[in-house]
Amino acid sequence: MSERLMVTNERVDDIPLLLAQMERMGVPFLLDEFFPTHGNWQGLSLGWTATMWLGHILSEGDHRLNHVQDWAEKRLETLSRCSDQEVRALDFSDDRLADVLRALSQDAAWDGFEAALNGHLLRVYDLKPQQVRLDSTTASGYGSVTPEGLFQFGHSKDHRPDLPQVKVMLSTLDPLGLPLATTVLPGQRADDPLYVPAITRVREGLGQRGLLYIGDCKMGALETRAFTQAGGDFYLCPLSERQLPAEVLETYLAPVERQEQPLTDVYREKGADAEGTGERERIAEGYERLVELTAEVDGQLITWMERRLVLRSLKQAQAQEAALRSRLAKAEQAVAALNERGRGKKRFTELAALQQAAEAQVEQYRVQGLLRLHYEEEIKERAVRRYRSRPATVRQEREVRVTVEVDEAALQKALARLGWRVYATNAPAGLLSLQQAVLAYREQYVIERGMGRLKGRPLSLTPMYLQRDDRVTGLIRLLAIGLRVLTLLEFVVRRNLAATGEKLAGLYAGNPTRATARPTAERLLEAFQEITLTVIQEPHRTHRHLTPLSEVQQRILALLDFSTEIYARLCADSAKPS
Repeated sequence: MSERLMVTNERVDDIPLLLAQMERMGVPFLLDEFFPTHGNWQGLSLGWTATMWLGHILSEGDHRLNHVQDWAEKRLETLSRCSDQEVRALDFSDDRLADVLRALSQDAAWDGFEAALNGHLLRVYDLKPQQVRLDSTTASGYGSVTPEGLFQFGHSKDHRPDLPQVKVMLSTLDPLGLPLATTVLPGQRADDPLYVPAITRVREGLGQRGLLYIGDCKMGALETRAFTQAGGDFYLCPLSERQLPAEVLETYLAPVERQEQPLTDVYREKGADAEGTGERERIAEGYERLVELTAEVDGQLITWMERRLVLRSLKQAQAQEAALRSRLAKAEQAVAALNERGRGKKRFTELAALQQAAEAQVEQYRVQGLLRLHYEEEIKERAVRRYRSRPATVRQEREVRVTVEVDEAALQKALARLGWRVYATNAPAGLLSLQQAVLAYREQYVIERGMGRLKGRPLSLTPMYLQRDDRVTGLIRLLAIGLRVLTLLEFVVRRNLAATGEKLAGLYAGNPTRATARPTAERLLEAFQEITLTVIQEPHRTHRHLTPLSEVQQRILALLDFSTEIYARLCADSAKPS
């Protein structure tokens, strides 16, 4: 009698790596600690359910609830062996995942979890907090707009004003961009009032003062700067025209234009945001001045000295100059075209009408004061012969023209004003020099990259199809944990490569010899595609076969301080993974 075999194949890919990483971060255990479930909860714990769901999101780039159960059903062996517990497909039903989101939406429990997670990660990864970045973004979706709901119409950073949105305030730790605090707010909220609560959240979560908080000009409100100063922390942010009126900026630049104010050059390593070449390039110039400020915080007046860093970005000045010269050329061309005659072209016969048309072109291209417009008016007399009953006469024809030229003196003065911006900080020069301040602010892309990951692949927050506010809040918080996973994967590999001075090759399919010292988390996870677990079940024994790990995959695991055991345990009943 022939024996019947049952053969199943499971796509393993990066799942063991992701689950091992989240286990090291303490995610399932801390979730179970801060989000206890009721007595009727059966099957996989909430912590492990959320962890495996997050593994699905990171692996598949899809946060939709209705895709998870089918995904898990095809990987039950992998999920069970990675977590050392029984896993059922029913553990990932829509209702169960909705329960997870509802739990994560509880503010008090989330605040405790986030603080505990931050403390655990700082210890495990030996992170020393010094700088924190703050910024906000919006996430559009298809939720219904209600007066008190999260989904509201507002200024869309997704360029989708037709969709309601929620706002997410993010605080991240430099230099890796690790999220420290995540706040979900209604989509119409202004950014300025969000910074004080965000700083408060970070202070409570880290229990540390003396940090440097970095943000954009929306952090420059006097109330935010005073709050940061009063709490014993430091700030660095550019000042908008609202905080620094144009006439004040004029006084700051006047000594520079008179060549009375010496400027300090600012350099950075060429390619510092990529691989680094060791060469230095001049990126900015500027000087600083002190200003005494007074503001009220919690009913008490405080006074402090603020350093104003008056800086000119050379690349920004070059870009603005190119844009200005382009607008000038277009304005000249548009004004000159007013003189053209031909079919379908308006012919000006009145000087006032021509002046109005020319000034409209100057205003359209924003070059007021940079062009000289000269108007000419010519009156010609033309004899008209007699025709039948009409007597001979002399007609006057009026013709007006405009000529245009660039006011070179005004242009040079305007060019000298390009690229300047004023930054404010209360950090002493010994802690944050002018050069360090420029380089610190230029790392703002770190938090923007994190927001790009949050809304794009693999976390794929937008567009959102959830309707209920509690589920939206829970989902954003779950994805914020996923952002931590990506950030730490990338950070650990880069730190270990930097320690040995090595580079990692084999991540680029089109160019396998290309090596990098700064691989992205997305590239690292992509390297684990096409790993399959085959399970062959006989009546009395089971065989398991795992696709052998490549040299690149083994190298990545070593750089992450993981052994190949996280994959080998999938077929532990066999002699060895073959």
